[in-house]
Parts: sequence; C-alpha cells; structure tokens
Amino acid sequence: MADSGNTGLTRIIKAIGFSWQGIKAAYQNEAAFRQELLLATVLIPVAIWLADNVVQMALMISSVLLVMIVEILNSAIEAVVDRFGGELHELSGRAKDMASAAVFLALIYMTVIWCLMLWQIFIQQ
Repeated sequence: MADSGNTGLTRIIKAIGFSWQGIKAAYQNEAAFRQELLLATVLIPVAIWLADNVVQMALMISSVLLVMIVEILNSAIEAVVDRFGGELHELSGRAKDMASAAVFLALIYMTVIWCLMLWQIFIQQ
C-alpha cells in the first residue's frame, strides 16, 4: 500500500474518518449489522444496569461489541469476494462461509457470556 505521507495527528484524524466511513457503510448496506446495532443499543445499557461489578460489565459489553466487529469483517470479506469473483468458485464460497461461521461463533460466545453473567447475577447470589 502506498504511503499517504500523513503522520501524527493528521494520520489519526484521517484514520478515524475512514473508520467512521466503514461503520456508515456497514449500517447502510448490511441488514445484519443494523440488527446487531439494535441489539447493542438494548444490551449495553442492560449490562451497565445489571452488572454487579466492572468485570461482569466489561465481559457483557465486549461480547456484544465483538459480534459487531466480526460482522464488519464478514461484510468486508464478502464485498471483496463479490468484487473480484462474479463466477462461482469453491474458494470464494469457502471464504464467505468461513466469515459467516466467524459471526456465528461470535454470537455463540456472546450468548455464553450473557448466560453465565445472568446466572451469576440472579441465581448465584
């Protein structure tokens, strides 16, 4: 990749702008990301409200954010595959399936974390 010549604060500001563009693109183009964002707007305040301590809160919130991170990576992989491969190809299908599997595993991880934390908060008191 070519060096943009940006350094210091300019590079950081531009990187933040590119990141924001990526979040906007995910929101505009990916229904799954919009659903996960809606889920986050519910679960993150619930985690803040319910958590008994900062570790529980951090685990609950970070598990939600992880799902969103993996969804953005999944969408990026799908966009690249679709851009460079219009024809059906085994490797293209494999890449998309594996990216989708990563989202699925992140959702399982989030579910496990939330179940364990809720168990600890409500049952083990």
